[in-house]
Amino acid sequence: MAETGAETLAGIKLFSGLTKSELAELEKHCRWRRYAPHQQIIDKDSETRDVFFVLSGKVRIVNYSFSGRGIILDELPEGGYFGELSAIDGAPRSARVIALSESLIAALPQQHFLKFLEQFPKLALEVMIHLTGIVRVATQRIMDLSTLGANNRVHADLLRMAGEVDDEVEEVVIEPIPIHNDIASRVSTTRETVARVMNDLARQGIVKKSGNKLIIKNIERLRDMVEEVSGA
Repeated sequence: MAETGAETLAGIKLFSGLTKSELAELEKHCRWRRYAPHQQIIDKDSETRDVFFVLSGKVRIVNYSFSGRGIILDELPEGGYFGELSAIDGAPRSARVIALSESLIAALPQQHFLKFLEQFPKLALEVMIHLTGIVRVATQRIMDLSTLGANNRVHADLLRMAGEVDDEVEEVVIEPIPIHNDIASRVSTTRETVARVMNDLARQGIVKKSGNKLIIKNIERLRDMVEEVSGA
């Protein structure tokens, strides 16, 4: 369903430094659309060049192996954006993007996105920092696949979901509880392997399920399990 009139890009972090008039000028060039859960927003190898902004909801960026297994590359909540790679280099889309929940998306044509990057160097720098983050995550995933077994990749994924934690913190709560299929997609293993690893961690008292939460009860031990095999 198309949306017009009441939408705003004010919640998009990339544009936080723009004035109201600058933001309004950008919004004039956007198209607004609401997507249902699991509806495709863009497909891999598509020739479109728009940049998309998540005004509400959540989207998933995913690729598929030759066997059809989905590989989750990222999930973007409200305030995020995607599609900038094709807008910058003109190449086809590198991944598929689907809505995880009902999502309101703004699409900005390539020429207007590039014009704003030229007009606002600080905005261009923010995009560069964002792309640098994507490269760093991809590099770490390559290292994980090259140096860690499936069990330890699951451990590493739990650590990433826990985020940056001070050394004195013992417990970390992850909410909502991670879905085994999603973890398997991120670390290139099977749902059965993830279930087995999670059960092993529970038996060791390292994790505990509580309703819709996963409690990492011993974050230091989990970190040690990854570092012992990665050589960190």
